[in-house]
Amino acid sequence: MKNRVLEAEGVVTGYGEVEILHGVDIVVHEAEIVAIIGPNGAGKSTFLKAVFGLLKVDPGRISLMGEECTNKRPDELVLKGLGYVPQVDNVFASLTINENLEMGAYVLSDGAGDRYERVYEMFPDLAGRRGELAGRLSGGQRQMLALARALMLDPKVLLLDEPSASLSPKMVGVIFERIAAINESGTAILLVEQNTKEALSVSDRGYVLATGENRLEGEARGLLENEDVGKLYLGT
Repeated sequence: MKNRVLEAEGVVTGYGEVEILHGVDIVVHEAEIVAIIGPNGAGKSTFLKAVFGLLKVDPGRISLMGEECTNKRPDELVLKGLGYVPQVDNVFASLTINENLEMGAYVLSDGAGDRYERVYEMFPDLAGRRGELAGRLSGGQRQMLALARALMLDPKVLLLDEPSASLSPKMVGVIFERIAAINESGTAILLVEQNTKEALSVSDRGYVLATGENRLEGEARGLLENEDVGKLYLGT
C-alpha cells in the first residue's frame, strides 16, 4: 500500500465566527491525484487554505509526510514539501516570468540551481518568454506560470485551487495535461475543481463535499459513473 503523504482528520475551520468545515477527513497517497468536488459554498477552497496554514484548524489534525503540521505557517509548510496554487492573485503581474520563478524559490538557502531549466522544460510555452512581464500573459499562460512557480520548491504535495477557472475549453485541456505531467514526475496533487468531469478524468480518487462535510468518496472512475454525482455535478 502506498504511503500517506497528506492526511486530514476531523478538520473544523471557518472565517471569524462562521464555521465552514464541520469535521472533514481527506487522505492523499504518494503519486496520487485526488479531486475534491462539490457545489459552490461546500468548503472546498476553505479546506485547501486550512491545510496550507491560512486558516486556523480547531479542532482537527493535519499531517504531511507522516509529521503533524496542524496550524503550521505557510513558509514552514513549503519547506516541508507542500505547495499551493490559489485560484486568484497567483502570479506577480509586475514581475517577469523569470522573476516570478525566483520568487517561488526565495526560501531556498542554497539557491534554485538547475530548477529553472527543469521547470522551463515542463513549461516550454514560458521558456522563450523569460523576460516578459507576467501581466502581459493570457489567463492560461498565467496559470501555467503559477504552476511553474510552485514547482520551483519541488513539492511532494501540491494543492491546486480551481486551476481551470475562467479558461477557454482548449486551455482547460492544456492545463490538465500539465497537471498530469506534474503528477507523473512524482508530485502528489490535491485538486479542487468546479470542472468536475475533467478533474475526475485525471484523478485516481475523489471526495464529494457538501455544506462543509464529507458526503461521498471513492475511485474517480466510480464517481464519474455514479448517477447521483452525475445528476448533481456533471449535468448528466
